[in-house]
Amino acid sequence: MSSVSSPLAHAWFHVENEAEIATPALLLYRDRIEHNLAKMIEIAGGPERLRPHVKTHKLGQLVERQVELGITKFKCSTIAEVEMTADGGASDIMLAMPCVGINAHRLAILAAKYPAITFSTIADDEETVSMLAGAAQQHGVTIGVFLELDCGMSRTGIVPSEQAKFIAHAIKETPMLHFAGIHAYDGHIHDADLETRRANCEASYAPILAFRKELEGEGLIVKEFVAGGSPTFAIHAQHEDRTLSPGTTVLWDFGYADKHPDLPFLPAAILLTRVISKPLHDRITVDLGHKSVAAEQPQPRVRFEELPEALVLMQSEEHLVLHVDQPESFLIGQALHGMPRHICPTVALHGEAVIIDNMQATERWPILARNRKITV
Repeated sequence: MSSVSSPLAHAWFHVENEAEIATPALLLYRDRIEHNLAKMIEIAGGPERLRPHVKTHKLGQLVERQVELGITKFKCSTIAEVEMTADGGASDIMLAMPCVGINAHRLAILAAKYPAITFSTIADDEETVSMLAGAAQQHGVTIGVFLELDCGMSRTGIVPSEQAKFIAHAIKETPMLHFAGIHAYDGHIHDADLETRRANCEASYAPILAFRKELEGEGLIVKEFVAGGSPTFAIHAQHEDRTLSPGTTVLWDFGYADKHPDLPFLPAAILLTRVISKPLHDRITVDLGHKSVAAEQPQPRVRFEELPEALVLMQSEEHLVLHVDQPESFLIGQALHGMPRHICPTVALHGEAVIIDNMQATERWPILARNRKITV
């Protein structure tokens, strides 16, 4: 396949000035991101119900754009993401990670630095509550704490129980902390069939909802119930009692697109790579190793828009070897466009994103929160 005669030369992923872009590179397509953000708001019924996760894109510019669209609450996984989101104009930021050790102090320092912003985190253990309280008291700030409940993933969280009630009351009664509500993430629910996914989602959250009623019966009001991720986003949106926190929906990828065609999001990220070698009669090599595309998934970790049937023969740190029928039809230096299977960890491998507008590379955004530390 020659890039000169390709019928895909003007496909959505084509970039007219891609010769100016060094490879491997992460390309983000602004029009598709705008489509995805609009669909997120449409499904939620309004921006006020959203608390989107920034861990997928790690970009301050996308936080700023969501704030422009009326989204004020965000969810993060790292202190760096929290700081980036604060700088992006958010008014309410949740760190959805147990905040222990020095990280409790880092969060408290940010709360002191940005007094107009509401900061919160999660806890599923008395020791975590104690660490947060100590940090909040030392830095003279109030930190919100969501009770982290396990709805079946068993990664973090405590199952609804008397011990969970005890922790919730401990949060409420601890000086410098306030009980912000309940957080329950269902990352284990990603069935391809929508009705199976819906049934599993409803079953997983039934104990959470019953527990919420018990808490409120004891006078502990759950002001916010943050639920779900991307695969169950539209399911949770049908329930008005919860805040929605999709993340991958902003950029999407072929892993979710293949598995969840019921969700109306468009892949908005492409990995630009180039042919660097044609070592044998049946293969080409491109400069897209597992330092450029997330390696935790099985092959294919990237799907080439020009070569949907290409087979991966080998991948190393900076190389990807593909089986092709006619390697002689490829030119050394020819660009190929790959869609990642899993976009979230792929973004974190790149120092910047090249922004594409109307088939032109127009801007370069540093992926600031790929770092574990910005200033704090």
